[in-house]
Amino acid sequence: MSSVSKVCMSPGGPEFSPFVQGYWRLAEWGMSSAELLTFISQHVAQGITTVDHAPVYGDPSCESLFGAALKLDPSLRNRLEIVSKCGIEKPPEGGGAGAVAHYDSSKGAIIASVEGSLSRLGVDHLDVLLVHRYDFLMQADEVAEAFVALKASGKVRHFGVSNFSPSQFSLLQSRLDAPLVTNQVEINPVNFGVVSDGTLDQLQEGRVRPMAWSCLAGGEIFQGQSAQMIRLRETLEVLREELGAESIDQVIFAWIMQMPSHPVPILGSGNITRVTTALGALDLNLSREQWYRLWGASKGHGVP
Repeated sequence: MSSVSKVCMSPGGPEFSPFVQGYWRLAEWGMSSAELLTFISQHVAQGITTVDHAPVYGDPSCESLFGAALKLDPSLRNRLEIVSKCGIEKPPEGGGAGAVAHYDSSKGAIIASVEGSLSRLGVDHLDVLLVHRYDFLMQADEVAEAFVALKASGKVRHFGVSNFSPSQFSLLQSRLDAPLVTNQVEINPVNFGVVSDGTLDQLQEGRVRPMAWSCLAGGEIFQGQSAQMIRLRETLEVLREELGAESIDQVIFAWIMQMPSHPVPILGSGNITRVTTALGALDLNLSREQWYRLWGASKGHGVP
């Protein structure tokens, strides 16, 4: 396995590990705080130092579970790049008439969200804050004001977005003095609309790396019985043999990272063996023909 070096996410932006450890399923892993601390220490030791969170992940809160583990070894914080998000509001406990999940990108909501994340994580700053989803009522100037206040207070060092279209990204960027450092979007061989809708083109233009979520399509590639899934599995297995990969997971990660915007995949497993295996993708290099073979397996046809 190649040595794991940090990558720069954007000009003047933060440095991340080439894979990000995602914690959206942490509450399902059933780990004690001590077990979780061991897991964090293990992936950090292997060079995966960037972690991805959001206030809406988990019940109980994944941020709280992570914070409880960090409390056992506060020095570990200095080896991490912590990403969290804002903008999705859950209904209050107990519900009530008209209580629905909604988006809120107002200045007060953004600042309150960050303060809540910092408290749950037990840290004094986030390395990156992402607006989780585009708020259809977003006032870009107000978001910019929140970012300025959070930067000035030292509570957030860099800002980005998640699941934004190119026009939405440009709108928010137009109000900011500092560049957005990433757009976290879904990229996998099943759903890679961002390859053709201009999202990755825009990021490549600005030399901004996307963060890629759901790289394995939620496991559908391994379990689905549709014609598309069967084609993908068969093609991935052939490519695995050709490349000498340990698993088709590695082939998928390598396929994603080969895109010219240089996406950084987010890993969702709490199994350190699977995390270690994923790192082997750094040694794989698909030819253009191999890359397009997987594209064609997904589409069900060759290039025009």
